[in-house]
Amino acid sequence: MNLLVDILAASILIVDDQAANVKLLERLLADAGYEHVSSTMKPEEVCALHRKNSYDLILLDLQMPVMDGFAVMEGLKTNTAESYLPVIVLTAQPGHKLQALQAGAKDFISKPFDLVEVKMRIHNMLEVRLLYKKLANYNLELEATVAERTAELRESEARYRSLTELASDWYWEQDADGQFTKMSGPVLEMLGMQVDPLHQDDDPQLPSGWNDAERVQLHNIIAQRQPFLDYLFHRVRPDGTQQTFQVSGEPMFDRLGRFVGYRGIGLEITARS
Repeated sequence: MNLLVDILAASILIVDDQAANVKLLERLLADAGYEHVSSTMKPEEVCALHRKNSYDLILLDLQMPVMDGFAVMEGLKTNTAESYLPVIVLTAQPGHKLQALQAGAKDFISKPFDLVEVKMRIHNMLEVRLLYKKLANYNLELEATVAERTAELRESEARYRSLTELASDWYWEQDADGQFTKMSGPVLEMLGMQVDPLHQDDDPQLPSGWNDAERVQLHNIIAQRQPFLDYLFHRVRPDGTQQTFQVSGEPMFDRLGRFVGYRGIGLEITARS
């Protein structure tokens, strides 16, 4: 299993002022297959060592001269690069177990050592530790991916809008409910939408002169979530002359394939018709 390989490749630091305990734990971990085990009998060096090596697990004796295990844990908490404290405390004092857990230790091993218990607690602790690191790395990768895709989307929209402004008289967007969210030009009148928000609850008074059949046909296309290209719209001016407009649009969908609206462009081609 890859997880077992990762566990045996984890970096472990043994901190104990008793040489016999250090040797016992080193031999135990070596026999179990752990590949990266180091030790120190100087607790005052632990914080610097952890900042340099970022240990996956620290086996920390609580009762040591110069600096006890509780002081070491307080020092480890100053490591702002990571809030997780990968510590199993080693203690012969039952009353210290709860205090150590409250201080941030993740587990404890009682002295004198039960070798089977020691191996099991170390294995379990490393399994949780490595899963925690993988989750943290996954979240970082996910955040980076989202940021990258968001930037790409914004760049794409900016390029699209720049091109449409050059190639058309107006640009428009609708949401999934058919409400215009971005627009310019006579789009509202062309589609027969109510322009005056003060009368939005009244019976719609459609602007005169537009071809109702063309408008109904375009509504049907949009209702079927279909793209349309160079769709022609006609309007008769009050003086009897005719205007011709050309409009194109495409449905928009999110990453899950859900319809979120339409966007399109249009221009007046009266002079060319």
